[in-house]
Amino acid sequence: MRKITIVCVGNLKEKYWVEALNEYKKRIQRFFELNIIEVPEFKLDSKPNASKISEALKKEAQKIIPLTKQKIVCPLCIEGKQMDSVEFCNFVAQNTDKGELCFVIGSSFGLDDEVKNLGSKLSFGKITLPHQLMRIVLTEQIYRAGTILNNIEYHK
Repeated sequence: MRKITIVCVGNLKEKYWVEALNEYKKRIQRFFELNIIEVPEFKLDSKPNASKISEALKKEAQKIIPLTKQKIVCPLCIEGKQMDSVEFCNFVAQNTDKGELCFVIGSSFGLDDEVKNLGSKLSFGKITLPHQLMRIVLTEQIYRAGTILNNIEYHK
């Protein structure tokens, strides 16, 4: 079975995010072996400066990088390539044919450049999404990719 890991900074606190994620995890399991790993978000004061943000991202990177070893890494960031759902499906298929695909979702401050440079960067658009919502959007698109690959009517 094709393997996908999502490494994400922070956890889902609100019940509605958890319920949405659980629904997509349940749907995905018929197409992919999905593993979600949460890395703690480095806490900053209420008015962080650029130096403190950079330090936080570096500390988060130290936790993220070991989790990506032996995987095909795809950091999610605004600088990444944008794809439609069919292109995303093909990206997932091609990479999961080669090995375990690992998506990385950063904190509300994003990802350290060291993490961004681990693999093919992907963007879900020019808008900024909360990292909790991005996890739901990503899992929905993984599910959609599974339905497309298996000729199941879901994608229109």
